[in-house]
Amino acid sequence: MTNNTFKGLKKEYTEVPIPAELHDMVSRGIDRGILENRRRAAFRRLKITAASIAASLTLFTAGVNLSPAFAYTMSRIPVLDKVVGVLTIKEFVIDEDKYNADIKVPSIDGLENKELENSLNEKYLEENKKLYEGFVADMEELKKNGGGYMGIDSGYIVKTDTEKLLSVGRYVVNTVGSSSTTMKYDTIDKENEVLITLPSLFADDSYVDAISSEIKKQMIEQNKADENKYYWVEGIEESDSMELFDKISNEQNFYISSDNKLVISFDKYEVAPGYMGIIEFEIPTDVISNILVSGEYIK
Repeated sequence: MTNNTFKGLKKEYTEVPIPAELHDMVSRGIDRGILENRRRAAFRRLKITAASIAASLTLFTAGVNLSPAFAYTMSRIPVLDKVVGVLTIKEFVIDEDKYNADIKVPSIDGLENKELENSLNEKYLEENKKLYEGFVADMEELKKNGGGYMGIDSGYIVKTDTEKLLSVGRYVVNTVGSSSTTMKYDTIDKENEVLITLPSLFADDSYVDAISSEIKKQMIEQNKADENKYYWVEGIEESDSMELFDKISNEQNFYISSDNKLVISFDKYEVAPGYMGIIEFEIPTDVISNILVSGEYIK
């Protein structure tokens, strides 16, 4: 099907009058939280729009029954790619005067590899249940000892969502006096439906030294350009009492950006003062190209 034909179909579809009955059904559906999240994920791109309508079977069927023009237009739209996305499956909330928790549990949806999908979703649920239970226990202990302020905010962001890749970050912000922030990432190959790990990208473990050297170089360059960008690394910080950054771990936190670049992430306080927050370094591909397993993900 040509691009002009598809645009014509889109025009026909958008100009079809929507029956009042269908409008009411949509309004009621929007009130349900989980459906709202699916709509937000599904309507991200034009080609996903058609797929999301097909997936919303009840709404679609009603539209066909209520409007012959709607049915005719939909019958001419080709079947498009499956939708893999992220939605909020559960939320733990505490809202008291001095104690506040807002913990959103993400869920991967749309993978045919249910073993991978379920393992990730079980991990996310277990992580956040532990966060909530730990917060409640600490809150009760604090109340017994005279009270104070405690807060926790946990959720997720989609860093990358392309035809090939989905990178999801889960953040946790703890507030007790000062705040600490951590971030964890999962990157999924949506076509082959596998979880990508940092070691799986490279032919051997020489990537640890290559990436670490590049990060130290960037730290020093950033500090020279802006003294407020301060890192605990040799060449900037000279301290016998503080552990300076030397190397990333074999399983260092990372994601792959939408333009297929490797991005290494550090938590707040991990390699710099707290005011620097979460820190990321994009690794130039030419630094690691000779040790990559392939150019499928990193380009």
